[in-house]
Amino acid sequence: MASVGNGTEESGGGGGEEENFEDAFENIPVASKMDLKCALEECSMALNLFLNNKFSEALELLRPWSKDSMYHALGYSTILVMQAAMTFEQQDIQMGISTMKEALQTCQRFRKRNTVVESLSNLVSKQSVDQLSEEEMHAEICYAECLLQKAALTFVQDENMINFIKGGLKIRTSYQIYKECHQVLQMTQGNKSKNETYYQFEGGVKLGIGAFNLMLSLLPGRILRLLEFIGFSGNRELGLCQLREGASGSSLRAILCTFTLLVYHTYVSLILGTGEANFQEADSLLEPYLQKFPNGSIILFYAARIDILKGNFEKAQLRFQECIAAQQEWKQIHHLCYWELMWCYTFQQNWLQAYRYADLLSKESRWSKAIYVFQKAAILCMLPEDDLKRTGEDIVSLFRQVDGLKQRIAGKSIPTEKFAIRKARRYASSQPVKLILPALEMMYVWNGFAIVGKRADLTESLLVTIEKEETALQNETNRNEYYMDDACLLQLLKGLCLKHLGRLLQAELCFSKVIQSEKQIKYDSYLVPFTLYELGLLYKEQDEREKAIRYIETAKNNYKEYSMESRLHFRIHAALDSLKVSPASTP
Repeated sequence: MASVGNGTEESGGGGGEEENFEDAFENIPVASKMDLKCALEECSMALNLFLNNKFSEALELLRPWSKDSMYHALGYSTILVMQAAMTFEQQDIQMGISTMKEALQTCQRFRKRNTVVESLSNLVSKQSVDQLSEEEMHAEICYAECLLQKAALTFVQDENMINFIKGGLKIRTSYQIYKECHQVLQMTQGNKSKNETYYQFEGGVKLGIGAFNLMLSLLPGRILRLLEFIGFSGNRELGLCQLREGASGSSLRAILCTFTLLVYHTYVSLILGTGEANFQEADSLLEPYLQKFPNGSIILFYAARIDILKGNFEKAQLRFQECIAAQQEWKQIHHLCYWELMWCYTFQQNWLQAYRYADLLSKESRWSKAIYVFQKAAILCMLPEDDLKRTGEDIVSLFRQVDGLKQRIAGKSIPTEKFAIRKARRYASSQPVKLILPALEMMYVWNGFAIVGKRADLTESLLVTIEKEETALQNETNRNEYYMDDACLLQLLKGLCLKHLGRLLQAELCFSKVIQSEKQIKYDSYLVPFTLYELGLLYKEQDEREKAIRYIETAKNNYKEYSMESRLHFRIHAALDSLKVSPASTP
């Protein structure tokens, strides 16, 4: 038990009713000594505060011991890193990096002292495992977690190539530590003297091995093969299995395993996959936390996101409003809600409401000003002339701002920003050429048709909008140089609607028109490989496996240097993975 300043003793293991927890720790005393068990208890209390929207209180609880306890150091720096990732403010990023440096130093003090001759790889022998103290085992896991987070912030902070390489090396070291800890875990599985701290260590290993394997498994084959050559592994089933086991446990990292799985099911598999999200598992993972933290903004956010994936947009809108009302301290969580609300209203073609949230994002959030301003202009393009006038916005001026708002992460331009900038160039000349349904094109970029496709009523309405634009384009007497690009974009969007409405033969005809027009497309070269991929998915749906593989492989092998190429390669990898059985690999 933690020995506290006023002589009282409390356990912060997260059990019992939430109300009792809040009453008991209204004024949290500072512990006067800190061993591993006490540290884990206090961090569990801090986690409860964090999930109850008491972000500052969580930091204050962790701060006093953040330079003397590895778990306080990890918890304190993790919250600051999360804050930096959400605000994208340079001072927050600097603060996150310097706190993480201190956390690494704190963890280092508890790690096993190796002589010059002994390398870390010697850590894992039966003899050395027996000599490892509990604290030293935990220090390895905490050190690996800190290293990984510092590497991630390094990429965001600087475009410097040296920093990029340093970041990559930190990730590799972190992965090696996790692998060695996994071996330690396997060697100690038979030990009879397992206690609470052992299960906490086990939770840390499952989080690390699970997250690494799951995220690396998403990478296209050629990149993964290169990474496997230098010691990484990307086994999706192993990753999911480890994370599920971690999430079902009672360790401090159970919630982190849960959040990793939720990010995968609700975002990664949509944006970088085929759009087939497992929202049933997401639902069951979130349910216990909804019961325990009914007003927790992060929990409410995921609940609303799952509603979106089910096509329950109206329910999601109410939940996002609850999430916004739940706390005012971290405004960045509001921004996440604004982004989702913007898409909810876009799916419903409620353009004025969608504009409202795009406008808020462009004014308040620093994540990607170029995307927000482009999105705002794209939504305004969908408004009737009278409604547009009432907003007082100038579409041409907005599109012209996009290029000047681009940013770089890890020295690279962001692919979606590059796409938006290229599209916005049509407004750069003195005689702008208007974009065709840009809001729906961006919906496709984010794989939104896979979501709205669950609602036949809204998909039908989108189809009406697309066909109306198609007729207007065909009736154009003065056809500009973008005519064929625009016509093909409409065919792709129309094909997607028809596919989700079950009109598969008509969808196939639309996709085929795009592919047949390849030589006439001047600017939007991305349309052909993306359409080949969609046609492959269409054949997959009809159980024409060989045909599906052929079209998807054609998209993969025959096209280069087009917009969002890496995003399509992620999706292709996921699609081929679902069509063929991949060989398993070990952690």
